Amino acid sequence: MKPKSLAFRLFFSAAAWTLVVVLATAILLISLYRGVVERNFDARLNAYLTSLVASSTEDGGTKPSPPAKLGDPLFGIPFSGWYWQIKIFQKGTPTLYVSDSLLDQRLRLPSVHGAKPDENLIMRAYLDGPEGQHLRIVERQIRLGGPDARPYSYAVAGDAGEIDKDLADFTTMLVAALALLGFGLVAATWFQVQYGLRPLRAVRDGLTAIRSGKAERLEGEVPDEIRPLQRELNALIESNREIVERARTHVGNLAHALKTPLSVISNEARGKRGPLAKKVLEQADMMRTQITHHLDRARMVARIGAIGDITDVAEVLGGLERALIRIHSQRDLDIEIEVAEELKFAGERQDFEEMAGNLMDNACKWAKGQVKVRAAPAGQGRFSFTVEDDGPGLKAAERARAVKRGQRLDESKPGSGLGLSIVADLAYLYKGSFKLNPSKLGGLRAELELPQA
Repeated sequence: MKPKSLAFRLFFSAAAWTLVVVLATAILLISLYRGVVERNFDARLNAYLTSLVASSTEDGGTKPSPPAKLGDPLFGIPFSGWYWQIKIFQKGTPTLYVSDSLLDQRLRLPSVHGAKPDENLIMRAYLDGPEGQHLRIVERQIRLGGPDARPYSYAVAGDAGEIDKDLADFTTMLVAALALLGFGLVAATWFQVQYGLRPLRAVRDGLTAIRSGKAERLEGEVPDEIRPLQRELNALIESNREIVERARTHVGNLAHALKTPLSVISNEARGKRGPLAKKVLEQADMMRTQITHHLDRARMVARIGAIGDITDVAEVLGGLERALIRIHSQRDLDIEIEVAEELKFAGERQDFEEMAGNLMDNACKWAKGQVKVRAAPAGQGRFSFTVEDDGPGLKAAERARAVKRGQRLDESKPGSGLGLSIVADLAYLYKGSFKLNPSKLGGLRAELELPQA
């Protein structure tokens, strides 16, 4: 897909939106799961805290007694990451009891670091512990012996690495699942875009078929959204054909309307003598030449405006070869034709016949005995058509004059002098090129480059 294509825009926008949604979903799910993991971990710490409070207040005194060992053996392993601590709830007071796992270390308390108690008077925080461990700590203030008694701080801490590990495992699985989901959504988007744009590709292929002469109008079932486009394009194609046909008719009528009076003037002038009659006849012939040129050019423009013309090159050249052999039957001419297989001209048959016929006829007139014709693809949707002869050839200045309208370099040869100029005009109208160069055979090499179907 190209960056400026409609398919790329649709796919890129959908893929970008999918990526945003997947990322937002991942962030939301990780955040929610972290909350669940923290609540479960806090519930575990709260259970230990409740057990610690109960075991240190069994005698009903006004101060804590040494608690019994908690059920988890990690509280007895030095620096295991699991600790408990009991102290007077007052800054600077000594700690009363600690777990064996703390040894001579003490816990940093949430109350000291600004944590706010919840509805159960429990404070929670992430704090650094012994050996730089990352701990999750819960702390509760307890008053033994009544509301006016001295408060004591009970704290239980657990290794927050368990939370991080659980969250990391979940994140890994979530990323893998969402990546698979995202890939599936992007792939589905690509197929959706391709499927959705298929009718437009069908319209494009239909227009290509019309342009190449394989069809006359757009056919086939299309979605409701594309049907107006199909209908308007068919109307445009039909309108184009009608315009071309009207132009041909008008050109034909104009040719008849102009040539008839000129013929009358010429006939009258030939029946008279004197300088005036000679001048009238000369100017009438010049007008006929000009009219012929401009009417031929108008016919060319009208034909080239048509859609869907395609011409078989080999078929046209075969017909021209047979005609030229008959015309020049009194001369021993060797006409050699080489045409690439399935070569087609993207234009009207009459135009190609006129260009090829003029060049081949010109070569036959001047050749000593050999004419070589070749047609082959030239790349980029074009093909080259060359005609060479072994005649006298032309000098550089003569080659430039030869393509000008009405120029005849040798009055001994029949013709109006319009042949090569018509070839040049047609090549220009088809956005092609026309060159005259010396031939390896010794004569002239005429080369056309034309659109290939």
